[in-house]
Amino acid sequence: MAVRSGGTQPGKGDRGPVAQRCDAVRNVVLVGPAGSGKTTLVETLLVSAGVLSRAGSTAEGTTVTDFEDAERRQQRSVGLALAPVVRGTTKINLLDAPGYADFVGELRAGLRAADCAMFVIAANEGIDEPTRTVWRECADVGMPRVVVITKLDHARADYDGVVEQARAAFGEKVVPVYLREGGGLVGLLGDDHAHDEQRGALIEAVIEESEDETLMDRYVGGEEIDRDLLVADLERAVARGSFHPVIPVDSSTGAGAEELLDLVVSGLPSPLEHPLPEVFTPAGAAGPAISCDPDGPLVAEIVKTTTDPYVGRVSLVRVFSGTIRPDAVVHVSGHFSSFFGEETGHPDHDEDERIGALSVPLGKVHRPADCVIAGDICAIARLSRAETGDTLSEREKPLVLRPWNVPEPLLPLAIQARAKADEDRLAQGLQRLTAEDPTLRIEHNAETHQIVLWCMGEAHADVVIDRLATRYGATVDQVELKVALRETFASAAKGHGRHVKQSGGHGQYAVCDIEVEPLPQGAGFEFVDKVVGGAVPRQFIPSVEKGIRQQMEKGVAAGCPVVDLRVALTDGKAHSVDSSDMAFQTAGALALREAAAAARTCLLEPVDEIAVTVPDDLVGTVMSDLSSRRGKVLGSEPAGDDRTLVRAEVPQLEIARYAIDLRAFSHGAATFTRSFARYEPVPDNIAAKIRPT
Repeated sequence: MAVRSGGTQPGKGDRGPVAQRCDAVRNVVLVGPAGSGKTTLVETLLVSAGVLSRAGSTAEGTTVTDFEDAERRQQRSVGLALAPVVRGTTKINLLDAPGYADFVGELRAGLRAADCAMFVIAANEGIDEPTRTVWRECADVGMPRVVVITKLDHARADYDGVVEQARAAFGEKVVPVYLREGGGLVGLLGDDHAHDEQRGALIEAVIEESEDETLMDRYVGGEEIDRDLLVADLERAVARGSFHPVIPVDSSTGAGAEELLDLVVSGLPSPLEHPLPEVFTPAGAAGPAISCDPDGPLVAEIVKTTTDPYVGRVSLVRVFSGTIRPDAVVHVSGHFSSFFGEETGHPDHDEDERIGALSVPLGKVHRPADCVIAGDICAIARLSRAETGDTLSEREKPLVLRPWNVPEPLLPLAIQARAKADEDRLAQGLQRLTAEDPTLRIEHNAETHQIVLWCMGEAHADVVIDRLATRYGATVDQVELKVALRETFASAAKGHGRHVKQSGGHGQYAVCDIEVEPLPQGAGFEFVDKVVGGAVPRQFIPSVEKGIRQQMEKGVAAGCPVVDLRVALTDGKAHSVDSSDMAFQTAGALALREAAAAARTCLLEPVDEIAVTVPDDLVGTVMSDLSSRRGKVLGSEPAGDDRTLVRAEVPQLEIARYAIDLRAFSHGAATFTRSFARYEPVPDNIAAKIRPT
C-alpha cells in the first residue's frame, strides 16, 4: 500500500483491501491491560505497513482505532476497532481491544473474531493481576499468542525484567525470538552467534515443541540444526498455541515493527488453521460441518454493532464460511438461549434481511468492498434487526453459531430521564444500546418503578450514559438504587373492614372480618372462604379477595408487597341495595390494614449467593469484607492457579456497589458472580431505618 501524505488516515473514497485467499489472512486481536500501548502499537504498524504517513497520538485523540468521543476524552479504548494492513500478499486484520476490565465484553468479541493475538505488555509496568487476567482470557479460548513488549523508551523500562516476569507468570514457553541491539533487533535464529546463551535457550524451547523426537538428541550431541527446520517448528508451535515468542517494539522509532509484521505473516495461524465455532440449526440440532471455504455455505457472525449518525446501524462481521456480497438476502439468527441454556440479554429473532453496503473499516473510515470471503472481516450497513452475536447464513439453509461467553453485568445503576422530552428518546436509546452491547442489561423494575442499568463497572456506565446523550439525545440522571423489599406477618391477627357511605349519590356498604396467619417462606398467598349463613353474598367473596390482594401489593407497613400469607374470610355484612364489588374490595383492604396494625409485621430483604474467585493471599480480606456486609460465608474451595472460590450469602442492600469495591481492594485480582437465593427478615436496627415514621 502506498504511503499517504498530508494526513494520518486514508481518504473515504479509497477501496479497502480484501483477501483473495483464506490462507492469506491473519486476524490478530491486540490484547493486554489498559495502558500497555496497544493503540499506539497499531499506529506504529500502520505506519510501518505504509497505511499511514505518520502515527496518531492517544493524547491528541488522533489515533485510527480510538475514534469515539468517549475514547478521545478518556484517552483509552472503550470499544473493539479494526485496522487492516497488507504485508506482501497477506492481509492482516488488526483488532484493537480495550484493556480495561469494564470492557471485557469487547475483548471477548475480539477473541471471537480473531485467530491469534498480540499480547501487549508495557516495559515500564511489568506483570500485574489485570495482565494475568487477560492472559487467562486468551488461554481459556485456546488463542495462539505472540508477546509484544512496548514502551521501551520509558524512563522506567526494564525489558529483560519484564520478560522474566512474563516467563514466571505464563510459563517457560514465553521466549524471546529477537534481542534489542542498538537501534534495531537481532533475530536469535539467525547466523549471528553473539548471543549464544539466549540463542541456545530459544533453540531448546523450539526443539521441545518439535514433532521430530530425535531433534533434541541431535542438538545435545552437537549437531547444528538447520535454521529452516527450527523456524518451521517454531511456526507450528506458535500456531497451535503451545509456544509464545516475545518481540520488543519501540513505537517512538518504529524498531521491531517490520519484524513483528513478518512474524505475524509467517508464524501466526491463518483462518484455515483455527478451529471454527460449533454450528447448529435453528431447531437446535447439530449443523453441517463447515470449513473456511469461500465457496461453502455462508456462515458469518456479528461481533460488534455500532450506530453511525449518517449510515445508521453498522455491523462488524467475521466471515467463517462462504462469501458475503452486497445486496444479497441473508438469514439472521439470534441467540437461541433456550437451547444453549444461556441468557443472551436480548430476545431471540429469526428473519431475513438484505445486505446493505459492504465495506472494510479502517477505524471510523469505511472503504467499499465488492465481496468478502471466508476468513476475512468486514462491515455491513443497515442490517436493521441484526444484533451483536447474531449469525448470518443462507436464506434457504439457516444456521446459528454457538454464542461466545458474555460476562454478566454486576453493577446496578438506577437512572431517570432528566426531562419529559427525554423519556421517549431514552426508551429508544436503551433498546439500541442493548442490541449493540451484550454486556449491558436493562431492568424495568415493576416493584421499585426504576430503570436499572446493569453495567460492568463505573467506566462502562459512563460510556453508556454518554452514548444516550450524544447519540440519542436522551439526558438522564442517576438516582439512588432501590432494593425490592417484601413484608410479611410475623404473628396471627384479626381484621375488621367496614366501608359504609350513605351520603351523596349511590350508597356504599360492605363489612368483612378476616383472620390472618403467616405461611412458610415461599408459600405465597392463600385465601380461604369460611363464611357461613350467607353473611357475605357469594358474588362479593371474590371482591374481598381482590381487595386484599391489591392491598398486599401496596404493602401494609413499609409500602412493600406482602407475601406468604393465609387470609380467611370469616364473617361480614351486606346491604341489598348499597353493597357492590368495589365496596367489598375496599372493605377487604381495610380489614388487612387493621390486622397488620394489630399484628407484628416484619420486612424481608432479598439475599444473593455470591461466589468470589480471589488470589489465595486475599481470601481473608474477602471473607472479612463479606462479613462486614452482613454476609454469611458458606465455605471456600481451591479454584486453581493459586486462587480460591469463596461462597457466601449476602443481602442485596449491602452489595449494590460490590463490583466497584471488590475491584478496588483486590486491585482487579478478584471476580464474582451473584444469583438470587431467597428473602430473609431484615434485622430490627436496619428495618428501623427503612420503615416510614
